[in-house]
Amino acid sequence: MQIKDLFSKKKYATIPTERPKREVPEGLMNKCSKCGNIQYSKELEKNLKVCSSCGHHGRLNARERIAMTLDDGIFVEYDEMMESVDPLDFPGYKTKLEQQKAKSNLRDSVVTGEGKIGGFPVVIAVMSFDFFTGSMGSVAGEKITRAIESAHLKKLPLIIFSTSSGARMQESILSLMQMAKTSAALSKFQGDGGLYISVFTDPTTGGVSASFASLGDYNLAEPGALIGFAGRIVIEQTIRQKLPDNFQTAEFNLQHGQLDKVVHRKDMRSTITKLLDMHCEKEEVASDE
Repeated sequence: MQIKDLFSKKKYATIPTERPKREVPEGLMNKCSKCGNIQYSKELEKNLKVCSSCGHHGRLNARERIAMTLDDGIFVEYDEMMESVDPLDFPGYKTKLEQQKAKSNLRDSVVTGEGKIGGFPVVIAVMSFDFFTGSMGSVAGEKITRAIESAHLKKLPLIIFSTSSGARMQESILSLMQMAKTSAALSKFQGDGGLYISVFTDPTTGGVSASFASLGDYNLAEPGALIGFAGRIVIEQTIRQKLPDNFQTAEFNLQHGQLDKVVHRKDMRSTITKLLDMHCEKEEVASDE
């Protein structure tokens, strides 16, 4: 045997397995985007889309949030048929709007209406990140403004769950003006004694964080939610400083006085109920006797 034979590749026969590979049905399992833990989808749903391993709060769409927040999921929707158009003839915008409607089963990035939480009647607005990343266009701003005005007229508390990438660039100034419009409506509402509870969810950034989301009488947030105006890279390049690792998280904002409380998703409904109980009266149920 020559030395070179010692290093030659040997070929081995392979025996095919008798059992075929079992394919995992799509949607059966979910992988946590933070820690990588794999969970059954049904278990994740039972846990309100919170990772059982690291506690990461996954994103909810507007319908899911409403169902778990309102009493028995009973909800009367406002402005259900209102939807975005293309006011500036922005290239490709109409096509993208249709794609977003089909993907999210929503007409725009916010759902508004009224229901009850812990027996207290409320007006509620819930943003949904799965429609155009929760961006605020003229329709989103108008729906939120109308919800504020309805709460004002009916003398009901207002609850807004925010999640957004900011103003919708395809609508330019028409989008940016929603910041002033929603803030003005809130000023009138709160000036007349209206109660507004704002809840930040992941992520809440840009024009939404710089307007109605930050104007609550109580500002709450889910754990780990990203909250801020400009992005980390932009800020670091502007101030030429390295920012803390937890910068713009809900916990960082709480530490620096921008929030009143960081609330786990499973405790959010009960926390809001306690706040309502401090300020409001339940509707009296008529007796048959």
